Amino acid sequence: MTDSSSILERLLTLHPREIDLSLGRIERLLYSLGNPEKSLPPVIHVAGTNGKGSTVAFLRAMLEAAGRRVHVYTSPHLVRFHERIRLAGTLVDEATLVAALQEAERVNDGAPITQFEITTAAALLLFTRTPADVLILEVGLGGRLDATNVVARPLATVITPVSVDHTKFLGDTVEEIAIEKAGILKKDVPAILSHQQDSVRDVIEACAARVGAGPLFISMQDWQAREERGRLVFEDGDGLLDLPPPRLPGRHQFENAGTAIATLRALPQLGVTAKHIETGVQSVDWPARLQRITKGRLIDLLPPESELWLDGGHNPDGARVVAQEMAALEDRVARPLILVSGILNTKDSEGFFAPFADLAAIVHTVPVTSSNAALSPLEVATSAELAGLPARPHTSLEGALRSIGVEHDELAPRVLICGSLYLAGEVLEKNGTPPG
Repeated sequence: MTDSSSILERLLTLHPREIDLSLGRIERLLYSLGNPEKSLPPVIHVAGTNGKGSTVAFLRAMLEAAGRRVHVYTSPHLVRFHERIRLAGTLVDEATLVAALQEAERVNDGAPITQFEITTAAALLLFTRTPADVLILEVGLGGRLDATNVVARPLATVITPVSVDHTKFLGDTVEEIAIEKAGILKKDVPAILSHQQDSVRDVIEACAARVGAGPLFISMQDWQAREERGRLVFEDGDGLLDLPPPRLPGRHQFENAGTAIATLRALPQLGVTAKHIETGVQSVDWPARLQRITKGRLIDLLPPESELWLDGGHNPDGARVVAQEMAALEDRVARPLILVSGILNTKDSEGFFAPFADLAAIVHTVPVTSSNAALSPLEVATSAELAGLPARPHTSLEGALRSIGVEHDELAPRVLICGSLYLAGEVLEKNGTPPG
């Protein structure tokens, strides 16, 4: 029997480049498939640089707390491709995924198309064939020319914080990148904006005016989410919600939760109440976002009582957020902070390490074996040293952790594995705790 992994490998050969932003190829294929994008459940379309996945997770948790059947499309996956497609609350099973991929491949008939485009088409087919109340559709890269941007009239669009990333494809400045993200905005469709730097907000508002999108619901202007005495306080024109803190750790999750709340408050037809929001805030789950690993094969390589944390953030803004949280943990319980990092060659590796310069004791660098675009451990170590951190390259993740275990056998260090979602996926797989 053909499995999904072999099909996915074959689909990579249909285009010479893994990333080639365009709508033409997927529009051609969708037409041949009967235009499933026109028969989807109501769509909430989510773009942004940081916080997309967490915001999607909050949206899903709150909608499911309200009894809604929710499809979700996200990328990349951590361990298995199946994580990208959630059908009415359940990850797609192997047989269903294989059938959809084979159908899309057969109809495409060998025409040039990227793997992300053809797999997005397969996902859209599946979303039309399983009943659901809402589809949360996360942009893969950018927005304007992303394969998910084929929905003519979503229920709402969401743009989480925009920062510099993927400059090869989206532009060299944050303003240019914001234009690409704003490409998901649609005429007369509500748009919810997380907190943005001023120039980004100005660009998005100008794009919204140009296409007639709206109404706009802008963080710190039309709504705000803040921490007060350890609780999440959300406030907008309809009043104030006093909620428990988000289950996902980190102060940045207050804003991500707030973005989800603002979105659902802008869509009263979905019937999500304050009680549903409270339940969602407490039940949300999203692996590899400041995830504390407390059991498994990898934690056993460290000295007893050590802390092991995992985060998939991979750009300087993401690193700043995580460094702030590590500093807050240090204030509460002092431990040596040790980084274990692998980074792709498309990222600003020196910029990633800069926020940790006065915080971490050392960086142990490791290969990212699941990506062909990974920097070598020696290259990552050089970037860390340029950012002011001592660094040591290793040939494997396990080797780095064993080294830490030997060197700190009388201490209980705080170890943070970070730098890449691909690396995060490898960690969860090697640890024996993949996403469910």
